[in-house]
Amino acid sequence: MNRIAPMGRLLAVAAAASLALTACGGETADQTASTAPSTATSAAASTEASSAPAAKGDGTLTIGTVLPQTGSLAFLGPPEFAGVDQAVKEINEAGGVLGKPVTKVHTDSGDTTTNIASQSVDKLLGQKADAIIGAASSSVSESIIDKITGAGVVQFSPANTSDKFTTIEDNGLYFRTAPPDKLQGRVLGDLIAADGNDTVGILAMQDSYGSGLADQITKTAEAAGASVVERVDYDPKAAEFSADVAKIKAANPKAVVLIGFEEGAKVVAELVKQGLSADKVKWYMVDGNMSNTNYLKMPKGTLKGVKGTIPGAEAPEEFREKLKKLDPKLDDFTYAAESYDAANLIALAAEAAKDDSGTSIAGKLAEVSGGGEKCKSFKECVDLLKAGKDIDYDGISGPVEFDAAGDPAVATIGVYQYGDDNKYASKALEYRTGKIEG
Repeated sequence: MNRIAPMGRLLAVAAAASLALTACGGETADQTASTAPSTATSAAASTEASSAPAAKGDGTLTIGTVLPQTGSLAFLGPPEFAGVDQAVKEINEAGGVLGKPVTKVHTDSGDTTTNIASQSVDKLLGQKADAIIGAASSSVSESIIDKITGAGVVQFSPANTSDKFTTIEDNGLYFRTAPPDKLQGRVLGDLIAADGNDTVGILAMQDSYGSGLADQITKTAEAAGASVVERVDYDPKAAEFSADVAKIKAANPKAVVLIGFEEGAKVVAELVKQGLSADKVKWYMVDGNMSNTNYLKMPKGTLKGVKGTIPGAEAPEEFREKLKKLDPKLDDFTYAAESYDAANLIALAAEAAKDDSGTSIAGKLAEVSGGGEKCKSFKECVDLLKAGKDIDYDGISGPVEFDAAGDPAVATIGVYQYGDDNKYASKALEYRTGKIEG
């Protein structure tokens, strides 16, 4: 790790290719169906999926979404829907895919306390979706991956970070633009130690996301000389968290890591109540609870100085302005770029395959994301494809390129810091990682 002088945003850029990762009816293109706006994908599995005879598509690319309109990650829904909407708008303005407008169908993923995601997938499969973008929650994606990929449809998440997806059984049809938690955990663990914290407490939600991140943060922080003096894996559906926070308080750590979703606001309130406020103990968060809306009702300055990680490059201002035209209420852009890139990559893969079926799209996703002539928009890339050239789509979220498991081979982690208004700043310090092994 190289620590760079403070200058803007805390950025972590890692070549994940160098990581040895072992384990974050009939609607038109402008309509939505909702009320709101890999054991493992291995190289062999991907090859099998791409080389197997694929059922031909119907000639119209249909992209469905299973993203949170309700539930514990509902704050992530608006930027993700906006990212997909912007991509489909630009794709159709450029002539669509295979000469026809792309159809999009939005549905709700809910969270793991409901069966909404499964019902949404049934709806999308009934409407002949060729690819489904979602879910945001890793646990929700786990619950629907068999149904989606078993139907020969691509599942493409803009936000899943659980390490499980690197080795999950998916018939070569699962992809993501968000890097695995092993990378986010390493960045945050290094940051905690670099900030001078030699004792750390961890409060993590009980699921694959929380446990995976907690494990990696512990490993990295302890390798850097810190000690995790207490770890509490809590039930995110609990009514209150006083006993969980009390265990952390008893261990008297210098830093507390919070790994969760929307319930994080209750955890924060309990930390303050028990005297572990952010001005006395350093708090660190992750993408699941980094929010510009979840903490606004708290007293001014409650989160001042709190740092947290979000996978992906910061969305540029021009891109944000485009999304605000679609949704003027947008105040959070987390995973908007990843959603935008997912839709573009699906469309480009269908063009490259000259077919819109899920298996054909999956067989071309790695090809259109690396190794050819670089291009940065659907129109630029599709013009190159039509000219008979190989392409390398570099997206808003970063230089997207897939490894054999459908994971990003190159990844960016942003590290942000909260201000006095209980919102995280778009820019903080600069923090970079170089080559990471193991």
